[in-house]
Amino acid sequence: MISVLVVEDEEITAEANRIYVERVPGFTVAGVVRSGGEALRFLRGTPVDLILLDLYLPDMHGLEVCRAVRAGGLMCDVIAVTSARDLAMVRSAVSLGISQYLLKPFTFSALQEKLKRYARFREDAGQIIGQGDVDRVLGTLRGSSSLPKGMQQDTLDAIAAKLRSAEAGMSAQAVGSATGMSRVTARRYLEYLVEIGSAVRLPQYGAVGRPELLYRMTPRS
Repeated sequence: MISVLVVEDEEITAEANRIYVERVPGFTVAGVVRSGGEALRFLRGTPVDLILLDLYLPDMHGLEVCRAVRAGGLMCDVIAVTSARDLAMVRSAVSLGISQYLLKPFTFSALQEKLKRYARFREDAGQIIGQGDVDRVLGTLRGSSSLPKGMQQDTLDAIAAKLRSAEAGMSAQAVGSATGMSRVTARRYLEYLVEIGSAVRLPQYGAVGRPELLYRMTPRS
């Protein structure tokens, strides 16, 4: 199990984040704290794998928490959670080793995608052989930075989440209807998922005429 410390000063949001994390298989919440000082005291006594860290805390900025964590030699990873949309803030977060950045308000599916991506990153991290493996692992963690022209990572994540929830697979038409896009656009994203090995095509026979083509996420994805 991947242990997570939730750091959030708003009580209702903290509880929602705890529930969200524990809904994702393979993750467990080691603790919930309401300030940066509480977070640092907790971490000194209870190591965790991942911190879900709000950046605006009552006693210190989340980036200060990260600096203290790194200075203390703690090896836990961090997902920053914030409403800040300042590019300088993002750059500072990256420089401190924050692995992912999640903007408020966010849905369960958005956090779920981040956590699943992080889990795949941990799974792959021990299998590095060459540069291609390094690029693949970092791409898994942060999302592809080289999508085909016209594609958006958020749209790809939404389609992947929708497809992941359908064990029997979905057609391009069904995915398009569920995500509010055309069948042609949905199929382009679905074919890309097949191309990168995250999904497979499943010809559905039995109906009169041409078989319907379904798509399903691979078990690892």
